[in-house]
Amino acid sequence: MKPAFSVIFLTTLIGAGQGLFLALLAVELFGPAPAPEFQFVGSLLALALNGLGLVASFFHLGRPERAWRSAAMWRTSWLSREVIALPLFMLGLALYGLAQWLGWASTPAIGIVVALLCLALFVCTGMVYASIRFLQEWASPLTLINYTLFGCASGFTLATWLVSMFEAGAVLVPPLALAAAAFTLAALLTRAASLRRNARLKPVSTLQTAIGIKHPRIVQKAQGFMGGAFNTREFFHGRSLQWLRGVKWSFLVLVFPLPLLCLWLGVAGGSIAALALAFVLQYLGLLAERWFFLAQARHPQNLYYQTIS
Repeated sequence: MKPAFSVIFLTTLIGAGQGLFLALLAVELFGPAPAPEFQFVGSLLALALNGLGLVASFFHLGRPERAWRSAAMWRTSWLSREVIALPLFMLGLALYGLAQWLGWASTPAIGIVVALLCLALFVCTGMVYASIRFLQEWASPLTLINYTLFGCASGFTLATWLVSMFEAGAVLVPPLALAAAAFTLAALLTRAASLRRNARLKPVSTLQTAIGIKHPRIVQKAQGFMGGAFNTREFFHGRSLQWLRGVKWSFLVLVFPLPLLCLWLGVAGGSIAALALAFVLQYLGLLAERWFFLAQARHPQNLYYQTIS
């Protein structure tokens, strides 16, 4: 598939925002020290990340003025459910941040409700891809699991950096860094499992099944187009295998070992810069990971067009 950068920024930004909110709620429910300023600023930042993701999604629409219609098929479409879940989660985030600002006693209860919306958004966004059965690379529970773990990993890494700039940082940085490392390691295991699974996939469709001819050797001689078309542009990324391998190893390094090293240096040395670098490197790696995830999916129509494309 051809990766759309609007989708890449949408999924990575809202994923980090969702993970950040879950970190805020974890601090409020289980944290060793109260941090109302951190909770409020973190809520605003999570809301901003989701807002930026929502803005990015509009660049993927052919007719943005008709965006409201994308929610009409909520009974059958995971995309429509995502379109509904994202604004509801943002509304909940805004209410949670307001409750923190005003010091309401009911903030934990509000946070739990918003957490349910957050988890629903994770499910909806992941299932947008996992529910497409004819794209074998996506049609797996690992797609949803990976998306959720990546969001939690980046969100908790961001929370670790953010809290280090507040008075409560001395107490909260170590547990948040430990949680960020745990989510990062879990994401490494599940992403490695998905890479291994995808490398072993055998295409359900072949040239023989596509045209109904069982001859063992079929060679395409003509594409059928005098020039490019929608099919030749939107269903194939146009990059070489070497490029794909480079992107894969880039995200494997940027998402996992380097952020873990920076988290360790930040906690051990009390370095805010190292914690900031952990998030920046991980987010850049997630951009590469999401590009690879989208590009790796092999659309069946490319049996005909990809060779010439």
